[in-house]
Amino acid sequence: MITLRKAEERGHANHGWLDSNFSFSFAEYYDPAHMHFGALRVINDDRIAPGMGFGMHPHQDMEIITYVLSGAIEHRDSMGNGSIIRPGNVQRMSAGTGVRHSEFNPSETEETHLLQIWIMPNQKGVTPSYEEKIFSEAEKRGQLRLVASPDAENGSVLIHQDVRLYVGLFDGDEQYVAPIQMGRKLYVHIARGLLEVNGIVLKAGDAAMLTHETQLQLAHGQHAEALVFDVF
Repeated sequence: MITLRKAEERGHANHGWLDSNFSFSFAEYYDPAHMHFGALRVINDDRIAPGMGFGMHPHQDMEIITYVLSGAIEHRDSMGNGSIIRPGNVQRMSAGTGVRHSEFNPSETEETHLLQIWIMPNQKGVTPSYEEKIFSEAEKRGQLRLVASPDAENGSVLIHQDVRLYVGLFDGDEQYVAPIQMGRKLYVHIARGLLEVNGIVLKAGDAAMLTHETQLQLAHGQHAEALVFDVF
C-alpha cells in the first residue's frame, strides 16, 4: 500500500525569520493522523532568514539529524561542539540524558534551507553524543547512499534506533530498484525536484509511505533529491 503526504497538506508556520512546514505534528501544529511513522517523529522543512536562528534550547531522549539543502547552519552545543554544516554534510546529535544547542544562519545575505529530523530512540538516558560526516554528490547520484544507521554501516552516522536513512539524487534516465525487506516500511520524502516513486510522480515536499510493498522503484527524476527512511 502507498499513502501519499502532499506538500500542501503539511502543517505550516511562518514567524518571519523562520518559515516551516511540518510533516508530522509539531509545536502548535497537531494532526492525530500524522504523529509519527514508526520511530520517525519529525521532518521539519525549515527556511531560516540570514543572520537568524534558534538560541540555546534543550533536547532530551531524541536522535536529531540535520540535513542542509542550501545555505549553511552554525551549530554550537553544551558538549563543546561547534561547526558550520553545509549541503553534503549529515549532522547527528543524540540528546540522551540532555543537551542544549543553538543553530544560526551564519550568512548575512543567503537564506538557509534545511530538514530537521527527529527519530525516537530505542533506549532512553544514553550519554549525549555528536557526529558529523560528509557524503559526496557522486555517492548519491542515481542511487541511495546510506547516511544514518543503528550500526554505522558503510560509514554512516550512528543512531540509537533500528532506522536507516538513505539519500539519493536522480535526474533524467537514472533509476533505482531495490527489494523492501519483509516487515519493514519506507517513508520517501522528496526534498527537491520531481521524482517518480513506484510509478507515482512526487514533487518537492511530497512524501510516499510504503507499507506491505515488496519493492522500491525510483525513476524519471528532474533535479530530484530524496530521503528514504527504512523503519520497522
